[in-house]
Amino acid sequence: MTRRVDIGGIVIGGGAPIVVQSMTNTPTADIAATVAQVGRLVEAGCEIVRVAVPDAAAAAALPAIRKAISIPLVADIHFDHRLALAAIEAGVNKLRLNPGNITDAAKVAEVAEAAAQARIPIRVGANSGSLAPSYLDAHGRASVAGMVESALHEIRLLEWQKFTNIVVSLKATDVRMTIDAYRAIAREVDYPLHVGITEAGTVWEGAIRSAVGLGILLAEGLGDTVRVSLAGDPVEEVKAAYEILRSLGLRQRGLDLHVCPTCGRTGIDLAAIAGEVRKALADIADPVKVALMGCVVNGLGEVKDADVGLVGSKGQGSIYVDGEVVAKAVPEAELATEIVRAVRARLGRGTIADRNHA
Repeated sequence: MTRRVDIGGIVIGGGAPIVVQSMTNTPTADIAATVAQVGRLVEAGCEIVRVAVPDAAAAAALPAIRKAISIPLVADIHFDHRLALAAIEAGVNKLRLNPGNITDAAKVAEVAEAAAQARIPIRVGANSGSLAPSYLDAHGRASVAGMVESALHEIRLLEWQKFTNIVVSLKATDVRMTIDAYRAIAREVDYPLHVGITEAGTVWEGAIRSAVGLGILLAEGLGDTVRVSLAGDPVEEVKAAYEILRSLGLRQRGLDLHVCPTCGRTGIDLAAIAGEVRKALADIADPVKVALMGCVVNGLGEVKDADVGLVGSKGQGSIYVDGEVVAKAVPEAELATEIVRAVRARLGRGTIADRNHA
């Protein structure tokens, strides 16, 4: 089991529930835009948020951002350790340092001392795309060994300063490399692991790659906090993260939608109905399982295992709640509306807090 690390009141590691985080893609110096995006992330279930701090203007915006948001704030630092010091002074709850571009022992020591005084953790975040040249293989490429050695070097620099409030990540674009790197670092240290596949892609391919990589790691018990890296709206990262965690029974939040793949027996437009249901219940935070089935072959069994279910037939369907039929022969045009009504009635109200929050 990994150590427990506190990030602004959110605990990761030590058996705590796996925490979902994301990163803004607004210019950090644009305080209003950044705060607004964080608000949308929080609504989606994000529990820790990271912002890029590429320059002094971004660092100067951190106090206002920290004051305006409701979840812990992490500063993402590269190249210039002075930005890390400025972020600490600004009151962030955690730092991310890249061992590939902040390697000077004296500078790392200065940051460690300031972080220790502020009682905030540091994530040593090694990425395959930004390893220092000395950690690349003979062909100038990233490797599992190089990623692990890079992270361990930075960890040892911090430990030499008696700083052990550490989180570790080793992310690669290659899924197998990422898996092997996390397995390897877990044999070396017991610090909490922030897991993810870096530069995974757009929502479609990125979610699939992340699900494969993170699914394997999490199923093996590796990972204390997750970030699904997707190009585009970061809210999609949070949605994907919860779906991955839910698939493994690690966290439950919001709509758990199961839809049969349809075949020649299907007599309703099930894909359209499912799309309407998902959109109408996007605000739901309380866990609820909904099974939408096109026919009775698997339908009767599936709806018995769901909170709310549909078994379709030609041009109509029956709606179930807790495995019992509550409406028969509902016309196809009314099915989505009636399913949404059944879900909200069962929950009792529209938007409810995550039962599984730490």
